[in-house]
Amino acid sequence: MFIVGAALTLSSLSVGAATEPSTSSDWGTAGPLSFLVIFLPFLAFPLVGALIASRRPENPIGWICLAAGLFWMFIVVESSIPGTATYPVIIDALLQWTWVPPVGLLGIYMILLFPDGRLPSRRWRPFAWFSGAVIVLASVAVTLSPGPLEGHPGVSNPVGLEGHSMAAQVLIGPPVLLPLCILASAFSLVWRYRHSGGEVRLQIRWVAFAAACVGITFAVTLVGALFPAAEQERPLWVALLQDAVLISYAGVPIAIGFAVLRYRLYDIDLLINRTLVYGSLTAMLVALYFGGVATAQAIIQALTGRVDLPQLAIVVSTLVIAALFNPLRRRIQSFIDRRFYRNKYDAAKTLEVFSAKLRDETDLDSLNTELISVVRETMQPAQVSLWVRPGPSVRVRSQTKDG
Repeated sequence: MFIVGAALTLSSLSVGAATEPSTSSDWGTAGPLSFLVIFLPFLAFPLVGALIASRRPENPIGWICLAAGLFWMFIVVESSIPGTATYPVIIDALLQWTWVPPVGLLGIYMILLFPDGRLPSRRWRPFAWFSGAVIVLASVAVTLSPGPLEGHPGVSNPVGLEGHSMAAQVLIGPPVLLPLCILASAFSLVWRYRHSGGEVRLQIRWVAFAAACVGITFAVTLVGALFPAAEQERPLWVALLQDAVLISYAGVPIAIGFAVLRYRLYDIDLLINRTLVYGSLTAMLVALYFGGVATAQAIIQALTGRVDLPQLAIVVSTLVIAALFNPLRRRIQSFIDRRFYRNKYDAAKTLEVFSAKLRDETDLDSLNTELISVVRETMQPAQVSLWVRPGPSVRVRSQTKDG
């Protein structure tokens, strides 16, 4: 499967480079860069799928990524075929369904079987069979649906069931059920997270983190699209944000590979922490910079009547932002530790207080009691035992979790 995907990859690259590299598009930047940005995230799925399938052949997650990546590569090749003659129109009509299997595999079965390749419980088995039927029926419905053919303005679907109103109404059902099945699979992942141990939770966090990055990037892009340029064209920064959305999709298969292969699994908490800190820090610094520049421009315009902003004001704003970097970073780090990593934050504070007492405490019995209390609060063990050897004898102090 990976060899077929690689062949489709080379084919799509050659076709895309040989046709119209400078054609504008409705999403992202135009030209060869846009084609590569669209292409590379989908290439990550077969690559990660091949890696997982070679290391964990018994886990269907790798094979699902491989199959979905194969479909995506086929879609890229098919969409790169030039011309609007009858032959490409028929091909497009017969291949409309190709987007349904990868969406169903990734949106339903990858989530439903993640991370060990097994269903959350036997109760989900009927849903798995039902979802498979929905994917098949949705593929048929998309192919036979009447109406205009996507990508060919003014052309009706040549294989659509025109004039069959009852059949057209029946064909509406499966495509509507597909997103409902995806939502049910997402619920199964939440259920698995709540009823699983620490390692499975870390695996789920990897995928949830990647999906959250895609969602946040897409939301920022939507906000940026609300501010068009004066020429009613997309600004360059909006197009770059749209390209960033496409690139962020590659994080999903990469996160799946980290989670299933359990490579650097425990780094996800550190990654989330750093993302929260530096993401918030970047947003605050950007807001302060543009707010400071806008305020300085308004003041200078009110005092002097000049519309342009002096270079000195921009330099001063830049220096202020540089000076605020470390103080803001420390404050944001402290806030995130208190808000999202409370146990770790409390443990650090407890150890800090105990270190201060350790320098001043002279009573050994009081110190022993304090040490047991600190270990119980920070490590939360089932039982704590402390052996103290002041001389030839050994005294044992023991305290259970319940006191």
